[in-house]
Amino acid sequence: MKKIGLTGGIGSGKTYVANILEKMGYPVYYSDTQAKELCNEHPLIQKGLLDLFGDEVFKDGLLNKSFLSKQIFTTPELRETVNSIIHPIVRSDFIEWVEKHSSHSLVFNEAAILFETKSYKNFDENVLVHAPLEIKIQRLLIRDQTSQEEIMGKMNAQWSDSKKLALTRYQILNDGKAPLLEQIEKVIEKLNQ
Repeated sequence: MKKIGLTGGIGSGKTYVANILEKMGYPVYYSDTQAKELCNEHPLIQKGLLDLFGDEVFKDGLLNKSFLSKQIFTTPELRETVNSIIHPIVRSDFIEWVEKHSSHSLVFNEAAILFETKSYKNFDENVLVHAPLEIKIQRLLIRDQTSQEEIMGKMNAQWSDSKKLALTRYQILNDGKAPLLEQIEKVIEKLNQ
């Protein structure tokens, strides 16, 4: 079995690609979704976030995502501290998940910041989903109903696609023009060799 990192900047469409991979029969671990669930359930994460931010980080017993997002996307040091609280527990959860899917030739871990956190080194290979900046912005304006300023703040907190492309042999261009399924099938074929 090969463990494959699947990443891409915000608005790139990596989750869309992950959904296609699942429909093709490949297990996908959604790190960002799982991290949010673990924030609501895992006592060590909850304690770390409460110690760092106080009671406002949870609202009605659930992670106050908008509050946390505003905090971490304006202060890089704070973002690193939050990542150091959450990411080790998510990694452990992924390892347990992999054991349950050991009969598959490929398993994927969909995560936004594999390169930024150096987590990409934990995978056999990594696949980058990328798209032109203006397309990502349009997708996010529709999806998140937020301002372009807030979107740019989130994008600036992540590495550029060109920096990520230098660290992976596999890429999928999700620009709405290049045939997506054909690209995914070619990457899968190479990964299975």
